[in-house]
Amino acid sequence: MTDLDAYADAHATPLEPLLQDLYEATYAEASSPGMIAGPVLGQLLRFLTAMLAPRLVVEIGTFTGYSALAMAGGLTPEGRIVTCEVSEERAAFAQSWFDRSPWTDRIELRVGPALETVAALDGPFDLVFIDADKGGYPAYYDAVVPKLSPRGVIAVDNTLYGGDVVDPKDERDAAMAAFNDHVHADPRTESVLLTVRDGVTLVRRAS
Repeated sequence: MTDLDAYADAHATPLEPLLQDLYEATYAEASSPGMIAGPVLGQLLRFLTAMLAPRLVVEIGTFTGYSALAMAGGLTPEGRIVTCEVSEERAAFAQSWFDRSPWTDRIELRVGPALETVAALDGPFDLVFIDADKGGYPAYYDAVVPKLSPRGVIAVDNTLYGGDVVDPKDERDAAMAAFNDHVHADPRTESVLLTVRDGVTLVRRAS
């Protein structure tokens, strides 16, 4: 984490103490803890949830549950989150934190391939957060766009990929750059790539 990242984290309004505890537990107990959303992205997701008042949020990539909890805190009583995780170990870890929260009845964690979960949901999706295996991004995006509500928003994490999308050096860099090009060229949607953390792209239906 750079000094600027730390500064931004320090100046985001803190979320609930439970999320700080989860953040610390992730770094103490989980593999690849840098995958966690963290304070700035967590607060951005909370803002989006509070502003959109979604009835259905779909998250692709639960990891340890931080982003799902960040969004759950912004839900109205009628809102719910379906979060998808392919790893049973990570799902169990996340569920244990969901169960400690006041929003556990608003979060449904489904273990298995996210595309199968998305296909089984009727929609419409009011908010979608994609933060999973990067090679799967195009398929996830194409699966959720047709089910997006008229005012719905998709947030996609890591779309700057450490800055390597500017001049891709390997297949992973090139895959993320290709995904960004795919979204940018999609006539069904409008998008903006924000330089928040490792890049967050916001997408909505074209007006």
